[in-house]
Amino acid sequence: MTIDQGRGNRSMTDTVSTHDTVTALMGQIAGIGQDPLRGGYSRPVFSTSEIDLREWFIAQAQRRGLDVHTDRNGVIWAWWDVPGASRFNAVVTGSHLDSVPGGGPFDGPLGVASALVAVDLLKAQGVVPQRPLAIAVFPEEEGSRFGRPCLGSLLMTGSIDPDTVRNLRDQEGNTFADVAAAHGVDPRFVGRDEEALSLIGTFVELHVEQGRGLIDLDRPVAIGSSIVSHGRWRFSVHGQGNHAGTTLMADRKDPMVAAARIVVDIRETAKRQPQARATVGRLQPVPGGTNVIASRVDFWLDVRHPEDAVTAGLVETILHHAQQVAAEEGCRVELHEESLSPTVHFDKPLEHQLRRWLPEAPVLDTGAGHDAGVLAASVPTAMLFVRNPSGISHSPEEHVEDADAEIGAAALAKVMGELSVQTP
Repeated sequence: MTIDQGRGNRSMTDTVSTHDTVTALMGQIAGIGQDPLRGGYSRPVFSTSEIDLREWFIAQAQRRGLDVHTDRNGVIWAWWDVPGASRFNAVVTGSHLDSVPGGGPFDGPLGVASALVAVDLLKAQGVVPQRPLAIAVFPEEEGSRFGRPCLGSLLMTGSIDPDTVRNLRDQEGNTFADVAAAHGVDPRFVGRDEEALSLIGTFVELHVEQGRGLIDLDRPVAIGSSIVSHGRWRFSVHGQGNHAGTTLMADRKDPMVAAARIVVDIRETAKRQPQARATVGRLQPVPGGTNVIASRVDFWLDVRHPEDAVTAGLVETILHHAQQVAAEEGCRVELHEESLSPTVHFDKPLEHQLRRWLPEAPVLDTGAGHDAGVLAASVPTAMLFVRNPSGISHSPEEHVEDADAEIGAAALAKVMGELSVQTP
């Protein structure tokens, strides 16, 4: 992939120290993708803001002497090669640069900035890797544009059908194929990348914690143990569209009323199941006029639980209740599964190594999905989490203290350095 190097703010990367800090790097991109309406940041994949961030990363990597290229799935790779050795059994780290609508500044970019600083630290320490090191930046991790989270890693691992991806549409009706082609990714060649997978010996992703585990434990960094089962479903509630002013209340088959009742019931159903999380974060009436009774209401359900069977049972219960509510309102409901990821346990031998190298770091699971979770089925993976003192994520209130950010990068450098001197 070739990105137009004429875009972006070149002054952001005019001067780069070999001893950069995560705080300084995050400050360089703080103005990119700010959302004046929602607050926070909106950086959907292949948007101007996300492309600007990709250019920023490429420039930063090149200034560190890393060899940069973008693969056929739009993943950016920055390589620290071992002289005379092939790119085999590499130690890879990285994250993503896209965001949810109105998201916080650290979700994704913290892992990318920390990876760059980890390279700086290893070079400053005089580490001579015996295994190649690489940073990978994955596209569309959040799924905020095309509706499928972790799209780059799903494509790389062959976990999603390329034809399905090519035909995904954003809210403006643009297909993934058309948008990708416009930004240098040939949609004909997206899909499982055996070559890329064969190069990864170990993948370690650093991410801001999306919860309160580290707050409650009073620790700056944790080791990830697993990602709990989660999925996304689209409900379509069909009713009778009509005029808001001429249709008596008794004559209505209003899908908005049915949808509202279902959303409340989802909350109550999830509360009865320990450790369950169920969220409706998006609701879309059709046609959407203020003086129109909707003919259809679509809403998206996110359900998560550590046990896969409980997740499936919870969705089944929610659907049964939704059908009852819809019938009472003279409507009908349809359910479409959009994504489903079973519980992922990270590589245990690798986790034990991280626990030895970072003895004060607790081990936590997470309810948030990550590219590391997708890659776990194909290569040994691990995660590091950095404390978020607000305990809030996917929101402008997401935060990381400067000191914790630097501790996280040092922990990542420690892990990468130890792994890099292990011979294949």
